[in-house]
Amino acid sequence: MIYNLINLKMIYDGRTVLDVKELALEKGKVLGLLGPNGAGKTTLLEILAFLSTPSSGEVWFERKKVNFSNGNLIELRRKVVLVQQQPILFTSTVSKNVEFPLRIRKTPREERDEIVEELLELVGMGAFKHAKAHRLSGGETQRVAIARALACSPEVILLDEPTSNVDVENQVAIEHIIAEINRVRGISVIFTTHNMLQASKLAHATLFLYEGKLAESIYENIFSGRVERNEEGFKYCVLQNGPRLRVRSDKSGSIRISIDPRTLRISRDEDDSSIENTLRGRLIQLTDERNQVRALVDVGVPLSVLIPREQFRHLHLSLGEDVCLTYPSDGIEVF
Repeated sequence: MIYNLINLKMIYDGRTVLDVKELALEKGKVLGLLGPNGAGKTTLLEILAFLSTPSSGEVWFERKKVNFSNGNLIELRRKVVLVQQQPILFTSTVSKNVEFPLRIRKTPREERDEIVEELLELVGMGAFKHAKAHRLSGGETQRVAIARALACSPEVILLDEPTSNVDVENQVAIEHIIAEINRVRGISVIFTTHNMLQASKLAHATLFLYEGKLAESIYENIFSGRVERNEEGFKYCVLQNGPRLRVRSDKSGSIRISIDPRTLRISRDEDDSSIENTLRGRLIQLTDERNQVRALVDVGVPLSVLIPREQFRHLHLSLGEDVCLTYPSDGIEVF
């Protein structure tokens, strides 16, 4: 294992923002870390990068306990690099930005030039070698920042929302880069994202943080809404864009819900629309995930559905078509 976390807590102004009882992260793998804003994802990355000291608990790196109060952190920071969500580049050229860590380490000039060329090609930015870094787009900046991080020859690279502020073209490029640096260079990668489809495509494993705590992987499809009661006395959660889902809960007013994607049933049959717990929507995405297929259905909000592969073969679904989703009320978790 590359990391082992035990009873890890981070407390700000009396508020616990991170509370991880136990977590082991495997070396040489890609890990996707999901969760809503404020869940503690960035805080966890900063601790894993040895940039923030936890309030309590233990962090073990490569089977050695990390002491956050002594000078060993400098050596650890050489092994782990964090690329922030909005990285800041120097106002010099792209090549000078990537070269900077090599100059700090007093790498010989000829070797520096060779490494810079190689890394810029890896991230698809070779043609921008002499461009001014501060004039790059958000996606281009992110790619150069990754190249600069790789110049440190890290064992682990941490990426905070690497595709959140980029266009589709750069998103595809960055996803390719993540896969390549893990597959070709064997670097452990931990990245945060809101995109479950992206995480499932790139990561060997995914974790979900909610209110600072690790949640079961079924906690997807998280939405805000409000509870209302109809004339018959049944409770419904009205989501932000209008869909109504029947729920079983003692709570009222504003809530958050999570829908287990394994409990949703997808069908093309019109007859399903007569079932009370049914939503109609349009199939907008299909993703292959080992022994199952993930479907994304727009019902006013995007709902993720996990379909066993054998069942999917018999459904004959096509992108863009209208489908029915049925769900059991106990498949909805209310927070």
